[in-house]
Amino acid sequence: MAAKRTTIRRTTKTPAPAPADCGTCGGTGTVSSTVRVGRKRRTVGHQDGFCLDCFGTGTAASA
Repeated sequence: MAAKRTTIRRTTKTPAPAPADCGTCGGTGTVSSTVRVGRKRRTVGHQDGFCLDCFGTGTAASA
């Protein structure tokens, strides 16, 4: 008696969607903040900093 051949159903996996960019930093991971000095608080420049919404990854939080 011959053994019965079982058929294997193969499915293709769809790729995972790309994560969305962070809304605060626009996907760069850094944000710019104004530097002010003196009693009159005049603006002297800008400073790049770490994005606290995405922790520097540039992708939006999943939760």
